[in-house]
Amino acid sequence: MEEKIEDTKSGASLFGRNLDLMNDDPLEEIFALNLGNFLSEYLISDNLAEKIKKAETNKKNDVEKLKEQLNELVSIYSLDNTLCVLGFNSKEDYIIYNSIAKTITQILDVDACHVYLTKNFAKGLDVQNYDLILVGSSVNFKDDIYKEKIGYNLLDDNFITEAFTKKEIVEINNFKESNLKPNKLLSEENVELLLSIPMNNNAYNVGVIVIESYSKKTFKHELKNLIISMARLFATSMSLQEAIEEVNNLLEDEKPNIIDLQHMRAELTALIGDLGDEQQNFVTLLAKAVDAKGEYKVAHSEMTADLSRKICKQLKLNEKTSDLIYYAGLLQNVGKITLSENLFNHNGKLKKEDWEKLQNHPNVGVNLLMNINFLSEVIPYIHYHKERWDGCGEPEGLKGMSIPLGSRIIALADAYMALISERPFRKALQKDEALRVLSEESGIKWDPAIYKALIEVV
Repeated sequence: MEEKIEDTKSGASLFGRNLDLMNDDPLEEIFALNLGNFLSEYLISDNLAEKIKKAETNKKNDVEKLKEQLNELVSIYSLDNTLCVLGFNSKEDYIIYNSIAKTITQILDVDACHVYLTKNFAKGLDVQNYDLILVGSSVNFKDDIYKEKIGYNLLDDNFITEAFTKKEIVEINNFKESNLKPNKLLSEENVELLLSIPMNNNAYNVGVIVIESYSKKTFKHELKNLIISMARLFATSMSLQEAIEEVNNLLEDEKPNIIDLQHMRAELTALIGDLGDEQQNFVTLLAKAVDAKGEYKVAHSEMTADLSRKICKQLKLNEKTSDLIYYAGLLQNVGKITLSENLFNHNGKLKKEDWEKLQNHPNVGVNLLMNINFLSEVIPYIHYHKERWDGCGEPEGLKGMSIPLGSRIIALADAYMALISERPFRKALQKDEALRVLSEESGIKWDPAIYKALIEVV
């Protein structure tokens, strides 16, 4: 595996080894050389990568090889291993979209959010007379939300269908003064500002996210970009699930056409690549949104992650562990994304309940990450990064080496970056002064070995 990665980076021809294979099946060589490396880079098991790598020398006939490759991909990118908001078949399953809508209202500090999907992605809901169907809302309905059968047809002239058909964001700053008809079931008569964001990617258009504020408001671009990224991530994930359904139907055929198998492999691998890109983008934007909401004057999360990676290198940790700790460093304050900006902008003394909200933010972050399965491996690092070396930390009072290594690293990196950054209540400390403050707590709050690595790094 490593030799192929190095050969590719050094400029060796991707197709240089099997020109005759290229003539028969252009994607076979790409699949054998590239896909195993790609999956490994995105935290997929080495075992699968090795299987795909060896596929080139497999002596089975072409149809069986293609079916085996597709089966391997489907087994990994099935519903249980992607975002847990897909592939629903009954209205009970769709309740998660209400949670998504409520989370978005908290992130943006707005009054309402609604999620619409096309009818082919809203399986199990009895509203087939609409092209776009309401599947989730932050509004609390007295009765079952799906009994109301709220939706729109693409021929309707409104902000939702416009965003969907044009694949563009529609923003209306004076909704009450417009000619648009409010939906009273969704309390839209109170709306002042409306934002309609299409859920689409390069190939699929799956729905629309609608954001509503009952007062005049402007959005920080970091928060707005995060919701746009979330919409694209959902669209790509749902597109992948749609492709997986097609693959499963094809695999059930006793005599599938080899051209169809090659086509679906090409589509599936392309979507996997898109999903990897969207996941990476989402993580980066999530970290930036946390910093923006926390009113950091520098990219605190990114700098903490970078310092964590340097400490990992100093400790000679392997690349995969270092990458996981890097992501944990990016996202260790992720719980703050759902807290009100008023908490961060407060220069005076916080009320007890506000202080508890800030203190408990790691748990909020863990809950958020648990719903994004591709980040599941960083959860323990984030969950325990408020523990202390002496066992007097939170949430479980773990002590010494029982605290996950990643948690110990990002905790110290976060503390150092906070000390050398300006805050509303104090000026930034110089490097030497910050290290002196931390040295007083080495062996109490911090792992002494990691503190030593920090000194050597900075």
